[in-house]
Amino acid sequence: MNFIKNNLANAITLGNLFSGSVGAIHLILGDYQTTAICIILSLILDFFDGFVARALKSNSNLGVQLDSLADMVSFGLVPGLAMFKMLEPFGTHLLRFSLPFEIKYLGLFITLFSCLRLAIFNLDEDQKYYFKGLNTPSNTILIFGIYYYLVEIASPKIFENETFSLGLIILTVLSSWLLISPIKMIAMKFKSMKLQDNYPKVALLIGSILILTIFKIAGIPLVIIYYIFISIIFQKQLN
Repeated sequence: MNFIKNNLANAITLGNLFSGSVGAIHLILGDYQTTAICIILSLILDFFDGFVARALKSNSNLGVQLDSLADMVSFGLVPGLAMFKMLEPFGTHLLRFSLPFEIKYLGLFITLFSCLRLAIFNLDEDQKYYFKGLNTPSNTILIFGIYYYLVEIASPKIFENETFSLGLIILTVLSSWLLISPIKMIAMKFKSMKLQDNYPKVALLIGSILILTIFKIAGIPLVIIYYIFISIIFQKQLN
C-alpha cells in the first residue's frame, strides 16, 4: 500500500510523458487533432500529479525531476515541433532572401529555451506563488493554439506569404525570451482565500472565460496573450 501511495503521483507524471510523446508523434504526422487531445490530457495530468503528491504527502526529489523531464516533452518538444511545422512550408526563403539553411529549424529554439526555463525553475526557490517568466504549459497553449487555428480555420494560402514567416520567427524569439524572462506571471496557487489577495487570479479567470466565449477556438492563444498582459499589470501584487 505504501508503494502505491509513494509512487502514484510519479505514475501520473509518466502518464503526462506518455501523452506528450504520442502528441509529438502525431504532430509530426500532421494529425494535429490527436495532438490537441494529447496536450489537454498532459495539462490535466501535469496538474494532478502535484495535487496527488501534496494530498498523499508523497513529495520527493524524484518526483520533481520526473515532472520537469515529462514537461520537457509535453510542453517543450511539442511547441517546438508546432513552430517547426508552421515554418516548414517556407523552406530557405525569408522575405525573398535565400538563406543557407531551412528556417523551420529555428522553431526548435522554443524547445531549447523550454529546457532552460525548466532547469531554472528547478533551482529557483522564489516561485512558490507566482511564475518567473512564462511557464511551459502556457507557452505550449500559445504556440499550438496558433498552429491549430491556422490549420483548422485560416486559409492555407497564409503559408504562401513570406512576410508571415517573419512574423513566426518574431513569435519564436518572443516566446523563447518570455520563457526565461524576469516578468512575474500569475500562478493559480493560493496563499490565502481573501478576495483582495487574489484579484489577479480573479481578473485572469473572468477575462479568460469571456475571451473563450467570444472568440471560440481563436480565443485559445488570445487567452495566453491576455494572461501575459494581466500579469504585467499586476506585477506589484505578485509575490
